[in-house]
Amino acid sequence: MAVEADRRGGDRRVIDRLGAFGDRIALSFGGRSVRADELARAVARAELPAGRGPVGCRADADPVAAITTVLAGLDRGRPVLVGATQADTDRVADDLPPDTGLALTSSGSTAADGRPRIIARTAESWLASAEPLAELAGLGPDDRIGVTGPLSVSMHLYAALHALWIGATATDQLASASALHATPTRLARLLSSDAAPPRTAIVAGAALPDRLRQQAAARGIRLVEYYGAAELSFVLAARHDPGDDADAGLAPFPGVEVDLRTVDAGLEVWARSPYLALDVVGGRMRRDDDGFATVGDLVERTAAGGVRVLGRGDSAIITAGATVLAEDVEAHLTALPGVRDAAVVGEPHDLLGERIVAVVELDPGTRLETVADAARAALSPVELPRRWFAADLPRTPSGKPARGRLRDEIIAGRLGTGHPRPFIDRRDA
Repeated sequence: MAVEADRRGGDRRVIDRLGAFGDRIALSFGGRSVRADELARAVARAELPAGRGPVGCRADADPVAAITTVLAGLDRGRPVLVGATQADTDRVADDLPPDTGLALTSSGSTAADGRPRIIARTAESWLASAEPLAELAGLGPDDRIGVTGPLSVSMHLYAALHALWIGATATDQLASASALHATPTRLARLLSSDAAPPRTAIVAGAALPDRLRQQAAARGIRLVEYYGAAELSFVLAARHDPGDDADAGLAPFPGVEVDLRTVDAGLEVWARSPYLALDVVGGRMRRDDDGFATVGDLVERTAAGGVRVLGRGDSAIITAGATVLAEDVEAHLTALPGVRDAAVVGEPHDLLGERIVAVVELDPGTRLETVADAARAALSPVELPRRWFAADLPRTPSGKPARGRLRDEIIAGRLGTGHPRPFIDRRDA
């Protein structure tokens, strides 16, 4: 395939910055180091599929190749769908809005028909937050930025691109990283090991437990905690330096206007910023006429005047940095033999943020263990419930499962009382 020569509409800013950084190491993955000027030349030589349509990028094998493809797409004005094959990309090409630069498959749910939810955004919507984050976290060209997960997940791809933008090195060698992007779960594992800690940890994907914040402070780690979503990017943030007073909550990230709106379930956070996605294909991002958007996350105000994120309403579950939609998991479960109905909720968990719990109504003679085993073949690992109950579902007046009441019963330990089938812990949290 020939290199696409037409660069009309391309975004060369990252490439130009790579050229300016010259022989500095830009990428270090799997023991392979790539200088900034070498990466710029690789991008110029990269072969993309013929035509002007979107480019698929699986991003699950070679990080250097994935980053090269993403940058080549930006350079040539070709949208890149990260986390998808070229065949999948071709099928959804017509669904992408105009001006799409990057599109990412959601790290959480897929729709019930198996198609991924796609978050489409401009390159500018990501690059605009690079300098504010670098200033907040105290990062610069001398840093080595640890990437703690696959580039098909938005926070990890952003970590790599952010490092390139500021002239730092993006690496998977965490022992040598001066800073890293991680979920609370990943940070907790790092702190429980004998590895030397980074100077700075940028943490998102779930609420940061107080004990983890204290452990980080004891190890001399500066924490930058932020709340965002793949659809909204950065919304709220806070920096915790060792020795700081108790957590006061989050404040708007630089450049973000935040509006807390009262809904039946509490306070819902809306944001207006240059960081918002263009659209979510098959998703649930809502916008208003004033340019604010929300994904339905609920918050509360702290005594110190900050904001604490509680999670989404009863439909979405944020677990280990991924967003899983309850309806999608329920659709898969009710399709399994022997399942009359199902409800899925999230219960609070120190490290995961929320742990997925499934409650199923079973046909006579159906074993809960059989259903749980069958679910492993039907669901992705991130969607798979970690606790299971067989019980009659509480209902709303319209007959739908009452997830809110169900969640309350699970948290209070009341669900399962008097039922013949106890819950099963299918895997260790």
